[in-house]
Amino acid sequence: MGIAEDILFFTENFSLYFVSVIFVIGGIGNLINICVLTFLKLFQSNQCAFYLVFESVVNTCQLTILFIMYLLPIVNGFDPGNISIGWCKVKAMVPHVFRLLSTSMVCFAALDQFLSTNPLLIIRRMSSLRLAHRLTIIAIIIWSLHSVPYGIFYQIAPPSGCIMNNSRLNFYYLYFYYPFLHGFLPIFASSGYALLAYRNVRRLIRRDMGAERRRLDRQLTAMVFARVICFVLFSAPYTIYRIYALNVSVSRANMYPYAIDRLLYTIMVTLANLNYTMSFYIFFATSSRYRRQVKHFFVKKCWLALKNLCTLEPNRIHPQTSRSIAADSGWE
Repeated sequence: MGIAEDILFFTENFSLYFVSVIFVIGGIGNLINICVLTFLKLFQSNQCAFYLVFESVVNTCQLTILFIMYLLPIVNGFDPGNISIGWCKVKAMVPHVFRLLSTSMVCFAALDQFLSTNPLLIIRRMSSLRLAHRLTIIAIIIWSLHSVPYGIFYQIAPPSGCIMNNSRLNFYYLYFYYPFLHGFLPIFASSGYALLAYRNVRRLIRRDMGAERRRLDRQLTAMVFARVICFVLFSAPYTIYRIYALNVSVSRANMYPYAIDRLLYTIMVTLANLNYTMSFYIFFATSSRYRRQVKHFFVKKCWLALKNLCTLEPNRIHPQTSRSIAADSGWE
C-alpha cells in the first residue's frame, strides 16, 4: 500500500512540475516561432508559414489552459472543476478545441508542402494563402461545434466530480475520438503527406521558379517533415495507451495496479503534451537556415530596435521648461 501511495504522489507532483516547465519552455519557443515567421519578409504571405504561426498560437493557448488547470487545484486546495459547473465545462471544451486545432495545423502544413512541391502545375496552384485561411476557418468552426456536446453533457456528479453523463457520447469519445480522430487519422495523414512532399523535393527541380523560392520550399519541407516525425513519436504512444485502456479496466480498489496505470497514463500524456512545446526547438535543431533566420531576427530586428529606443539622437528636440519659455519671451 505504501509503494502505491508513493507512486501516486510522484505521479501527481510530476504532472504539476512538468506542465510548469513546458509552459515556460513552450511559451518561449512558440513566441519566437510567431515572431520569426511573422516579421521576416521571407515568410510573409507564405501559406505553410501561416499554418506554423497559427499552430504556435494555438499551442501557446493550450499550454496556458493546461497550466491553469493544474495550478488552480494547488492554489485553492481543491479542483474548481468539481464545484463550478462553468469551469467543469471549460475544462471539457477548450483543451479539446485547441488539441484538434493544433493537430489540424500539422496536417495542413504537411498537405501544403505536398501541394506546393508537386511536379504538376495544376496541383501546385492549389496551394495558396487563400486556401490556408479557408481551411483554418473551417477547422475552427468544425472543432468548436464538435466540442459543444462535451460542454452540454459534462456535469458535476458527486463524489466523482466533473464527468461525462452521456453514455453514447462517452462511447464515441473512447472508441472513435481518441483512437482515430485524434490518433491514427492525423498520424497517417500528416506522415503520408510529409513523405510525399519530401520525395517531391528530392526528385523535383523546378526551373520555372527562382532559386530563393526553391530554397524556401526545401527549408519548409524539411522543417515540416521533422515536425511530423516528432508529432508521430509523441502522439502514437498515447493513442496506443488509449486503445489498451479500452480493453483493460483497473479499479481504484486495487491500489498497486491502479497506481501503475496512473503513472503509465501520466507518461503518455506527457509525451502527447510535448507536441505543444517542441515546434521551435525541432525547427531550430534540424534547419541551419532557420537558425540563421532566428539569429537575424534577434540581431537585426530586436537588438537594433532596442538600441534605437535606448539611444538618444543628437538632434533630438527637448521640451522647454516653463522657466526657459519665460526667459525666451523676455518676461524675466
